[in-house]
Amino acid sequence: MTEVISVKFKEGGKSYFFGPSDNTVSVGDAIIVETQSGKELGYVSEANHMVDDEQIVKPLCKMLRFANEKDFKKLEENRQKEKDALGICESMVEKHHLDMKLVDVEYSFDGGRIVFFFTADGRVDFRELVKDLAAYFHTRIELRQIGVRDEAKMLGGIGICGQPYCCKQFLNDFQTVSIKMAKEQGLSLNPTKVSGSCGRLMCCLKYEQDAYEHLNSFTPNVGATVKTPDGMGIVTDVNLITGNLFVKLTEGDSIPFKIHRDKVKLISRSKKQTNKENNG
Repeated sequence: MTEVISVKFKEGGKSYFFGPSDNTVSVGDAIIVETQSGKELGYVSEANHMVDDEQIVKPLCKMLRFANEKDFKKLEENRQKEKDALGICESMVEKHHLDMKLVDVEYSFDGGRIVFFFTADGRVDFRELVKDLAAYFHTRIELRQIGVRDEAKMLGGIGICGQPYCCKQFLNDFQTVSIKMAKEQGLSLNPTKVSGSCGRLMCCLKYEQDAYEHLNSFTPNVGATVKTPDGMGIVTDVNLITGNLFVKLTEGDSIPFKIHRDKVKLISRSKKQTNKENNG
């Protein structure tokens, strides 16, 4: 076991382990740490705690000290430099006629590195651009191509739910989301209804997927044959959350009636559902 502290460098970003260097910290403390890319200012997301050695990526970098007013002033200066650097880089991209869209710029805390993030439909030969940027800024330059989901996380915004993007607020990693989830949750398969502002399937489809999979495992699906107190019937509609079914009796000319899933016995699922389970 090793004593560590967890540190974040961005809101909604990942936490990284650092050695506390005999310091006792609290959540929210601003500290200066040594990273593999140089000194950085971060914020404590979890105070001193013990973790298994297997969880640590070695070498474990250390906390150097608590941040002071001078550090905060330098951080603010870097934020202004980032805005200026973005405009300069955009001009150079236009000059080189590169098919790329700049998204964000990051200055390392000590100013020894500038990272430009961009999106593009394909690969971009930016070697000449890097040379021009290095000659202008006289520091190490990195260009990183990111996806549209990363772009949304960096820029932020308001989702169709009226809340800030989950990826910007609290999602540390993007999880796999599939159209199958929308189907199992009974949502519209219209891309505009199940896609976020980034154009990809909404991350929140993942949140309730386990619950829907559980409910689907014992709820008769549309087209299933069930036995009701009034006789055999075919399920015509399902509400997974309430457990209510609409069933049409196979005998006679009845109209579908509502009944709870606990009051029916499943005789057979629909052929469509059976084939789906066999192929799954």
